[in-house]
Amino acid sequence: MKVVIFCGGLGVRMGEATQRIPKPMIAIGTQPILWHIMKWYASWGHTDFILCLGHRAEVVKDYFLTYNEALANDFVLSNGGREVELLASDISDWRITFVDTGAGSPIGERLRRVGPHLGDDEYFLATYGDGVTDAPLDEMISILEQSGKTGLFISVKPRLEYHRVHSDGDGVVTGIEPLAHADVRINGGFFVLRRDILDLIEPGEELVEQPFARLIERGELLAYSYDGFWEPMDTIKDKQRLDALLESGSAPWTRDPRRSS
Repeated sequence: MKVVIFCGGLGVRMGEATQRIPKPMIAIGTQPILWHIMKWYASWGHTDFILCLGHRAEVVKDYFLTYNEALANDFVLSNGGREVELLASDISDWRITFVDTGAGSPIGERLRRVGPHLGDDEYFLATYGDGVTDAPLDEMISILEQSGKTGLFISVKPRLEYHRVHSDGDGVVTGIEPLAHADVRINGGFFVLRRDILDLIEPGEELVEQPFARLIERGELLAYSYDGFWEPMDTIKDKQRLDALLESGSAPWTRDPRRSS
């Protein structure tokens, strides 16, 4: 199943870092978060990627054009350094389509522009280039296929350090609770979509606004509630948290789902 990744935005909340490189190229550990996202999809057997490029597209292209498997894996060096035997491989079985979808294009427009690269596949996967999860992808796909509907996304609790305030009509506070504990769920940004969603996207539209509104009117959109691991990388603090998880050896998105099942 093809995987569309939206990685052309500016990522202004990350500050100066995204002036030099696109947000999906900011590293967690030694590799860009984009690589981590692609590795997660590959762990489920989905290795045919379509990258929707925009801001600093050349940085993403250069990273993969010059990718050296030996730098990311163990290997055996012999014959005076002339022969390298890789003991593992990262991206050798990946197929990556690079499409410049415009520096300022909204997400729906980016998806519309890569439509021809989806081929005749009935379903495809999609996500943003700035978040990781360990959600059960196979189950999400199965639910959408069995439902016959057009789209599904994970619904998660926000990971925000804000508090929800309850007050009466006079402004007297009756309660305060962490937003993450409140009965509030948001779009987690990991999608399973049927190809006919392309027929609902008009030029210049966002994805979650106008096209999803049309799906909602038709009862064609599912939310998959997930309370497991999900983390966006919106700020430097988010990056530091993800770095710490990876360094600790307990990063949930790096586990092989087929071994843990």
